Amino acid sequence: MNTHYRTFYLIVLLNALVGCSNLQIQPANKINPNDPCWQQTIQHYGTTQTLMTRALDKKVADYQSLVEQSLAERAQMIKVAQGLKDSITQKKPLSGYDLDLLNRGMVAYLKRREKLYEMVEAHECWLGVSKESFKAFNVEPISPENQLKGIMLSLSAALILYDNYMLAISIFEQDDKLRRFLNERDSGYGIGQNELAHITQSYNSVSKRKRLKTALTFYEAQMAKLSDSLQNDARFNYLKMLISQSPSYNLTQSESAFSVIDRKLKFMAALTSDTLHQLTADGVNLFSQFFGNSIGLIETRKGKLYDRPEVLDSVMGKLKPGDILLEKTPFRLTDQFIPGHWGHAAIWIGTEAELKQLGIWHHPLVKEYHAQIKKGHGVVEALRSGVQISPLSHFLNIDDLAILRNSKLDNRTVLADRILLALRQVGKEYDFNFDVETTDKIVCSELIYVVYTSITWPTDKTLGRFTISPDNVASKALEGGPLKLIAFFHDGKFVGYQQLELMSELMTGED
Repeated sequence: MNTHYRTFYLIVLLNALVGCSNLQIQPANKINPNDPCWQQTIQHYGTTQTLMTRALDKKVADYQSLVEQSLAERAQMIKVAQGLKDSITQKKPLSGYDLDLLNRGMVAYLKRREKLYEMVEAHECWLGVSKESFKAFNVEPISPENQLKGIMLSLSAALILYDNYMLAISIFEQDDKLRRFLNERDSGYGIGQNELAHITQSYNSVSKRKRLKTALTFYEAQMAKLSDSLQNDARFNYLKMLISQSPSYNLTQSESAFSVIDRKLKFMAALTSDTLHQLTADGVNLFSQFFGNSIGLIETRKGKLYDRPEVLDSVMGKLKPGDILLEKTPFRLTDQFIPGHWGHAAIWIGTEAELKQLGIWHHPLVKEYHAQIKKGHGVVEALRSGVQISPLSHFLNIDDLAILRNSKLDNRTVLADRILLALRQVGKEYDFNFDVETTDKIVCSELIYVVYTSITWPTDKTLGRFTISPDNVASKALEGGPLKLIAFFHDGKFVGYQQLELMSELMTGED
């Protein structure tokens, strides 16, 4: 991209960053007791700091599921849009399948968008309020830490809405055929007239941009004061990473970008969908030039075990079919709010030769995946996009790795059955509710739970649901459990001695 367009894009993007929320500041002396935000504060957060902290932590936990679903849907929207545009370029008509896919996608997006807006609006009245404002409602004054976390909840939701538009919705908006279709009413799906136009209009709202500008200013100021005192708060760290890894927010952190905005902000009009369209027409590719691979799995760097042939060879030499893989990726958003040290779990099903040795290579279920397995895909894992088989080289984009083996599983027939059961999970949707008592949808550690049925797994009850974490899985390798630690890599290095002791220390936070 030439300097002219890059500078222009930075200007208009930074001017428009405040474009997708309803955040606003209320004067402390003009509190409206009937304001929905204040009503929710009173009804859901209680009257003491203890109750507020507890309720706020629960809301962040609930919010994580919403974020995961939104990021998964964003990646899917981009994939669908690009596929449809390829068909349109080839002068092909939209098929019945395409039309259904578009309608169902619009319904899902509108539903998620509404929930994100609810989160955006839930804490807008916390901006600029004084302690006296809370006392007027017989509520114990909010702590600066809780106030910051509440605003971070709303700010992060607003940034997700903004990123969704910039990275996904704008693709549909820029194509004449897709735009016309998505603006048509369809009573069968409950879609109203001009839904896409309403989304774009909301994105272009100048008043909403000003409200988010206020929230951004508050966030930057309070972070400088409070980040040290909150550094051990897992929920704060999750929200902080969610905001900092937002593609649009991250772009604004450039010093050169700020200098441009300081000079040009007052001269710039609102960034519109027409501007986006013009940028695309001029060859400005938003994805490759600015946003990289941030449409789905958000990460700040590559893992310390990634793209290291010697590590790949070492791990391959240690693995056997049925082994459980645990990984740690502190550089990813998904790791920030998972309790314990480990952030993800998967199962190694083996190579073609190993599956032949087990006598199941020609099993109908295995036959479905012959092509993938021959290409080195042997890791069954549950990702946002669903349960899939991944190559080990892709899985090793991590810092820590533990290989666990079920020491009780020495019968070839029983082991083969476990491999087949793992493959039966492939294609299932991701369980955004993290509920072990459902099997139609699977989260990473639930995969281990449903495959290794002979093990009595520890679970935790969270928000009325029984959940299992990767650390719950790892605990079965401690204190004589049925799992044996075969190999351990920590911080990008192989641990050659006292592996179990170090893993235990990391899991209990004693390192």
